[in-house]
Amino acid sequence: MAKLNITKGVVKSAMKVVIYGPEGIGKTTLASRFPDPLFIDTESSTKFMDVARTDRPLSWSQLLNQVSCVWEDPTLCRTLVIDTADWAERLCTEAFCASKKVSGIEEIGYGRGYVYIAEDFGRLLNTLSEITEKGVNVVLTAHAKMRKFEQPDELGAYDRWELKLQKTVAPLVKEWADLLLFANYKTLAVAVDKDGKKHKAQGGKRVMYTTHHPCWDAKNRLGLPDELPMDYAPLAPYFDSQDAAPAPKSEPKPDPKPKPEPKPDPKPKPEPKPDPKPKPEPDPDPKPDEIPFTGPDEGPYIPAELVPLLESAGVTEEEVRQVIAKRKGIFPLGTPWEAMEKAGFVKGWVLPFWDKIVSMIKEDRK
Repeated sequence: MAKLNITKGVVKSAMKVVIYGPEGIGKTTLASRFPDPLFIDTESSTKFMDVARTDRPLSWSQLLNQVSCVWEDPTLCRTLVIDTADWAERLCTEAFCASKKVSGIEEIGYGRGYVYIAEDFGRLLNTLSEITEKGVNVVLTAHAKMRKFEQPDELGAYDRWELKLQKTVAPLVKEWADLLLFANYKTLAVAVDKDGKKHKAQGGKRVMYTTHHPCWDAKNRLGLPDELPMDYAPLAPYFDSQDAAPAPKSEPKPDPKPKPEPKPDPKPKPEPKPDPKPKPEPDPDPKPDEIPFTGPDEGPYIPAELVPLLESAGVTEEEVRQVIAKRKGIFPLGTPWEAMEKAGFVKGWVLPFWDKIVSMIKEDRK
């Protein structure tokens, strides 16, 4: 019978944060205040800031490779920032349209294109979750858009702020986040003219909302107040205390009583005598029966689980690699199977989606 490993209490870990709001409110500035941030700047919004950043990703595969580098070496930073998620989604859409040889996602028909985009973006979120498991915080910034919203049990429609993402992607991002923070300007006063007819908003301050409201989406798992100032200070206790700085190592104190130096041995050791019988040199031309058998020439390594699947489906290992390089994007063409196995990619993606991979190969053959 299997045994359960039960733990109790709060588990300190890195967090997944989404900060969204209208343009220019300070999302990037707030993200730069998180511990030791590394920016994947999709829209060149950090060029006036003193922060660490990667090259601007110009394609979906390039963005995935940059995320993969942090996954492989989590010591590169303490916070990975993707600024912004909606521009990253644009790269995902462009890559998918290029793979299907269409000019727009609507040409796929019946909304299927948006489903594929959600699958690709969902795999990115899974990789980001694995990065947080290695102790690195992940922050996604995103723009906000306003649309008319009408609930079935309400009498009228009202304006509502939402993530500027596709309808298939936005729910995934909201579910993925530990902190979903909506940043906006709060009106301080409303002035009324002398006739009491015209109303005009005056003043305003930047705030962050941490809980759900009919006019916006927000959530937190830290018990934060419903409203916070647009600043990192209220969040700092939850992030700066995740891993305290290591205590400085104390240097060894010198011994007040120096040890006496060892005296030289008065009797020198005799030098080893040369071997009177030299060892025979190896035969430069060994006989055929003396050559060790190394077995037949072996081809490139292929995981054992894939061999019967390749034979039964009538596809080649090279065709499977091409599908991975085009659709997945994390592992470029030529990546050894050992590396993909080590990353858990074979059992986590190739085997579960084998039927889909075969259908993609057959579609590419047409």
